[in-house]
Amino acid sequence: MDEKLKKLSEKKRQLDKLRPLPPEQVKNIQEWLDVEYTYTSNAIEGSTLNRSETALVIEKGITVRGKTLREHLEATNHAKAIEFVRSMIEKGHQFISEDDIKNIHKIVLAGIDDDWAGKYRLRQVFITGAPQEPPGPEEVPFRMKTLIEWLKDQQGVHPVKVATDLHYRFVVIHPFVDGNGRTTRLLMNLVLMQNGYPIAIIKTEEREAYIDAIRKATVTGDLDDFYSLVFGAVERSLDAYIAAAKGKSIIPFFIEKTELVSENLLQIGKVATLANVGIPTVRYYLEQGFIKPETKSKGGFMLFDPKVVERIKEIKRLQKEERLSIAEIKKRLS
Repeated sequence: MDEKLKKLSEKKRQLDKLRPLPPEQVKNIQEWLDVEYTYTSNAIEGSTLNRSETALVIEKGITVRGKTLREHLEATNHAKAIEFVRSMIEKGHQFISEDDIKNIHKIVLAGIDDDWAGKYRLRQVFITGAPQEPPGPEEVPFRMKTLIEWLKDQQGVHPVKVATDLHYRFVVIHPFVDGNGRTTRLLMNLVLMQNGYPIAIIKTEEREAYIDAIRKATVTGDLDDFYSLVFGAVERSLDAYIAAAKGKSIIPFFIEKTELVSENLLQIGKVATLANVGIPTVRYYLEQGFIKPETKSKGGFMLFDPKVVERIKEIKRLQKEERLSIAEIKKRLS
């Protein structure tokens, strides 16, 4: 562990030498990371909003068809919670209190469950797949006070380790009825940012490993896998910021190229809507070889390049305005 932490410290020193970055560049990086962090943190908890949809909800206030009100609120609330955490940093906030934790949670759960937003649970909760129950509700206030006292005693301990330990200890207590996962990752990043580190993001493809690492730590007391995963996320963000300072893109550090391509592709229903035709028409053009899918999603759904929409519109124009037959259209388009 010491070697890994030394490596993180060295990379932070590299970043510090490149600071300050131009304000406009910092703003652009933060805006992109805020969307990515919101998307991944909510996806870990089961949200079905994808990366592009999350950006539309946060940045444009657009309602995404087929998505629940809760999912929209989870996105906007998380973005506001990041802003709140960042404002704490800007004000020089050094010590985390129980009120800070409750205020963050209140933002996370606003409009979703106002009765319990910012309030410790008063009943036992059962976590699906968890190896054991969290402590009873009567223990929560004492456990949280103990957590804050522990945090105050961590002066001199490497901040990345403190942030990781805080995350795990909070998860074990599970002080709220809902929103614990989002809140603990925000607290982890609050500690990191207080110490000059960038936001660390657990990627969606790391979800299973992340949950397994927490489960293993809970059952065996062995946090090695959890440390490795979080330390890796911190290193990834440091590398991204160092690359940005050198004029390179941060996106490849967080998104695989294949994932980025799939993110911009369209399912058949979306193609039909944008082309103003029925799904059967799209399927017919598929059978005739006019169009073809770019790839398939993990669930087996066909995914099309957006250019297909313009091709379908041109086919309809040729049929309507020039009255060409299917054979003639094939010849024209070929």
